[in-house]
Amino acid sequence: MTFECVDCGKVLSSEQVNNPFLCPCGGLLDMAHDFRGMDAERLKQLFDRRLAERMTPYAGGVWRYKELIAPELPESFITTKYEGNTGLYDSAPTAAYAGVRRLLLKAQSENPSGSFKDNGMTVAVSHGRSLGYTKFTCTSTGNTSSSLAMYAALAGCSSYVLLPDRDISMNKVLQTLAYGASLLSFRGTYDDGIRFSEEHSEALGLYVCNSINPFRIEGQKSIIFETAHQLGWKLPDWIVLPGGALSNATALGKGLRELKQLGFIDKLPRVAVVQAEGASPFHRMVAAEAAQLVAEPQPRTRASALNIGNPPSWKKALRYTIRPTGGVTVSVSDREIMDAKAVIDRSGIGCEPASAASVAGLKKLVGEGTVGADETVVCLLTGHLLKDTDAVREYHLDSGTRGAFANAIHSAELQPEAVRKLVSEC
Repeated sequence: MTFECVDCGKVLSSEQVNNPFLCPCGGLLDMAHDFRGMDAERLKQLFDRRLAERMTPYAGGVWRYKELIAPELPESFITTKYEGNTGLYDSAPTAAYAGVRRLLLKAQSENPSGSFKDNGMTVAVSHGRSLGYTKFTCTSTGNTSSSLAMYAALAGCSSYVLLPDRDISMNKVLQTLAYGASLLSFRGTYDDGIRFSEEHSEALGLYVCNSINPFRIEGQKSIIFETAHQLGWKLPDWIVLPGGALSNATALGKGLRELKQLGFIDKLPRVAVVQAEGASPFHRMVAAEAAQLVAEPQPRTRASALNIGNPPSWKKALRYTIRPTGGVTVSVSDREIMDAKAVIDRSGIGCEPASAASVAGLKKLVGEGTVGADETVVCLLTGHLLKDTDAVREYHLDSGTRGAFANAIHSAELQPEAVRKLVSEC
């Protein structure tokens, strides 16, 4: 296992790399495994056999693929809640809304803490424990913190969360508190918290669990590994996902590359990364064919998990995902996100606002002609509907923010005629 800086290209051994996993030049590090001797057919059989596992780390949808994620990590340090194993749903109503023939929704919202963050956090915390750390930290707008707090508690460790003081979901904060994390609310943005962690975490004895940690990225590769496995190692024409910090986009592209190189799949799907209009520096850079990302100093979107103005993993996302797959980016308004969320919710699957950006973006790309109506698509849903219940109330019940597909609560006397009227009208 080696690490390469995405900025200067310097290659470091595992002995040369320390928390918080930055190159001496300040660049992010990318992890490389030695996959020589790996046999895809043998691994497919192994992964199939592990589907029958119960009560072992390999029963989950992350550690099932350990050989491709963290082959050197001792099993005794694995901290798991059998994350992964999330549904892949063929949703005709959502496909019709987006304008494509077939749309599958990969519901990472079904993870133990309710978001895709668990796929990476199980690996980060497990690795930190293997190095002797018992105190873990992250900066978060919500999902990362609740995931970290859960795994730290499970391992009997402590977690410390740096929380921006605005544009967060209180549901996620309460979940983090319930798992026992210590929270510090600060005046500033997500990006301010990341800079603080980079500069001070090691001196404070805190293992960093944000996506600057390459072990997070390795764990999140399991999302595409499991998706490919569920589809018999035949992927769709497109994969569409939301883009905030861009760790998920990075992990997706890296995982796809490894699947192709090892012979698990015979071709790469195209990838679309969707950002919210008020927090879309990566989309603006790609659309302008610029060489450098210009951060958004005051990002603003109702989709709190996307409210990141300076995504740490943008270089990796460009390198691994956009360029190799012929990928695209797109930005969507908060209204487009919330309408797509309402459709996903009504389909019986449900998600938080940031998740719905994938379907909103797909609908826009179909309208522009970038994605064909006859093409097949997987959209990633990154967080659970209950992660942000304020968004549900605002969309359906609040008079000033009700959406195009709003539902309602009907008040009446409990009489047969009133119920008959409700049934006939709704």
